[in-house]
Amino acid sequence: MPKMIFVSLPVTDLKRATAFYEAVGAVKNPQFCDDTTSCMVFSETIFAMLVTHDKFRQFTPKPIADARTSNQVLLCLSADSRDEVDDIVGKAEVAGGTADPSPKDEFSFMYGRSFEDPDGHMWGVTWMDVAAATSQPDMANA
Repeated sequence: MPKMIFVSLPVTDLKRATAFYEAVGAVKNPQFCDDTTSCMVFSETIFAMLVTHDKFRQFTPKPIADARTSNQVLLCLSADSRDEVDDIVGKAEVAGGTADPSPKDEFSFMYGRSFEDPDGHMWGVTWMDVAAATSQPDMANA
């Protein structure tokens, strides 16, 4: 069985956050949802767990950082094409997110953009031609 990743994100408005992630292409798995959590599926191995602040506090004694003013993690999804990168970022913007809060990455072998969700969590979306990237002198040892 492949390894899976579950990213838990504290959100201020669960309904709004769920609608946002559905708009950018995640699918809600109702089996793991209740009035405090939405399980958003990006692929068979990548899940975003949207969690209300009250529920999130049950998992950590540390204060919840405001993702609009600080950053602890950068999240990135892969895309199959440059057009898919643009499509996902466009959907995020239409759904109430912020498009391109960080600079675009644009190379012959890679294209990346970013979006910020309504709670301030930043996501990158990147397409990469792996064969071309590994032939780049600065990328071969990355």
